[in-house]
Amino acid sequence: MTHALVPPVPETLWFTRCPVPTATGIAADQRWLSAEFARDGIAVRSLQDLDPDAADPAVDRQAHYTHALPGLFREGGNVPALWARSRGERTRLVGLTWIEERQAVLVAPGSGIRGAAALRGLRLAVPRHDVAIDFWRAMALRGFDGALASAGLDLGDATPVDVSARGYEGQWAAELAALRRGDVDAVYVKGALAVEAARRAGAEVAVELDELPDRAHRVNNGTPRPITVHQDLLDDHPDLVARFLSVLLRAADWAADHPADVARILGAETGAGAAGVAGAYRPGTHRTLHPDLSEDRLSLLARQEEGLREHGFLPEPVDVRAWTDREPLRRAAELVRAEPEFTSAPASPRTTATATATAPPHPSSRTASH
Repeated sequence: MTHALVPPVPETLWFTRCPVPTATGIAADQRWLSAEFARDGIAVRSLQDLDPDAADPAVDRQAHYTHALPGLFREGGNVPALWARSRGERTRLVGLTWIEERQAVLVAPGSGIRGAAALRGLRLAVPRHDVAIDFWRAMALRGFDGALASAGLDLGDATPVDVSARGYEGQWAAELAALRRGDVDAVYVKGALAVEAARRAGAEVAVELDELPDRAHRVNNGTPRPITVHQDLLDDHPDLVARFLSVLLRAADWAADHPADVARILGAETGAGAAGVAGAYRPGTHRTLHPDLSEDRLSLLARQEEGLREHGFLPEPVDVRAWTDREPLRRAAELVRAEPEFTSAPASPRTTATATATAPPHPSSRTASH
């Protein structure tokens, strides 16, 4: 008689998130993830908290992009997530959020350029970074795609201009420098740090993508934002995946009633000041952190996959619906309904200084929004 081998329970579960509003970031700040798995003797660690000089050699911080770490949960930009899947990494999509994060097209002060139709014939800054998956470049191209499409135009109606980011530090620094020099006419930016960078540069807003009525024109790296896990973890320990997601659902529930705490956490997560956070995220953002797998969000992600493939970022197509596994989130929702409150009181929230966590360092930025 033979017995099937039971996969060993992992000693550590890993998570990674982008420096943007995420249920993962909320749960990490409140230490609810550690509390959930402590009774199993499972440590829960963040890739962002690894000391690069004393890191576990078996854990590559680049897994934030490649997802080549079976015990990893990732809540982050869809460009690296789709790219990893396109390259053959055995990940599964288990949740999607849609959080309005300010996206804008900036122009030089005094240029008088206003509105998407005014982008016709302009030189549009398209950054180029020396990274395996250039999500910055993808964001710019998709941002301009959306802005132009809202006016019945496409990239062929403008002139994309490559801007090397080599030697620049800070988000959007290379593009804004090119705008100041007059090498380009327009720059795409997003997020809290972009708000602050634009103010420092004195740039003016030509297009507020968040004000475009059709959400399809706002599809980009963070809209929608996926939660992915590795197929190996899902196969071996589906219960752990469901429990992890249940913590995220509870964290999103908590966030909906704690706007001031969410604002504090966002300041730490993004590395931006209060003005940057307030300028990047609409009032009510604290109520929008719940993941789902609605047909609407899946369709918008499929639109993003198509756009990325057209721009050459994906080596192979990704069937978004075949990539999706609904069962973990369904089971997580059942756990929340059965036990709405956390089973143990969370530890005291970390201080803002301690909670500040960024994604793996980018060559041109300490805090990468992806």
